[in-house]
Amino acid sequence: MAWVLGAWARVLRPLVRLALAFGVKHSHLEELLRDIMVDEARRIWLEQGVEPNISQISVTTGLNRKAVTVKVREEGVEDLPRSELSAEAKTITLWLQMLADDPKLRRLPIVAEGSGPSFEALARHASRGNVHHRTILDELVRLNMVSEGDGRVALDAAGFVPAGDLKEMLAFLGDNTRDHLAAAVSNTLGAEPPLLERSVFAGGISLEGCERIHQFVRERWGGLHHDLTQEMTRAYEAADKSATGRIRVGIYTYYEDTAAGTTAPVPAATSRSSGKKA
Repeated sequence: MAWVLGAWARVLRPLVRLALAFGVKHSHLEELLRDIMVDEARRIWLEQGVEPNISQISVTTGLNRKAVTVKVREEGVEDLPRSELSAEAKTITLWLQMLADDPKLRRLPIVAEGSGPSFEALARHASRGNVHHRTILDELVRLNMVSEGDGRVALDAAGFVPAGDLKEMLAFLGDNTRDHLAAAVSNTLGAEPPLLERSVFAGGISLEGCERIHQFVRERWGGLHHDLTQEMTRAYEAADKSATGRIRVGIYTYYEDTAAGTTAPVPAATSRSSGKKA
């Protein structure tokens, strides 16, 4: 148990920093943890083919029956949007894919001019016609990802990173981090075939060297992002309406200036190779 709590401490520290930055108190986190433990305990029982009762959930979580009863009777509320369902994100992703094939498509007419491409057609395809192109365009303008003028719209972003919208940024933080941790937990528990989960790390280098590596990864990710988008698009279009699978492929870079003397320099190394080799 001590090892598990040690891993928890490392994972939770940046999340606690985020919570404190926005005034979240211990009581809020305690209530959230209780609710999640009840949900996950119920899921574990259901995976074993058992609809658990209050007592079973209480024993599994260590929570008293009253706390479990209150949670079970409540209806869950999801306050954040789901990032993968955003019509704006899908539109930007599709636009970037088109741009990689033809750099001249950075500027598009809002509505079709003859048989050429247009933002209207792009947004309709990305949202499957479920969201009006004007609604998507207005939101992208608000997020400073595109600029509009003279009946045309220009792509100003290198990816869907809604830095001007805290709610959207928190949604991406939650979704991306959740799936990253889900892969790591799945590999640790070993109940499923291993998923790709690797990182490379180094210490004892300059901040300038860290930033150079950061930019190197950004450049390589650009090409991989395009290839992944094409593969996912092909898989999506080939799937029938009953398909329920989902996949998220991510990448991250983090560096900092560690306090002098607190961390010994380490050579470059690769983390545990728990995923399948590409």
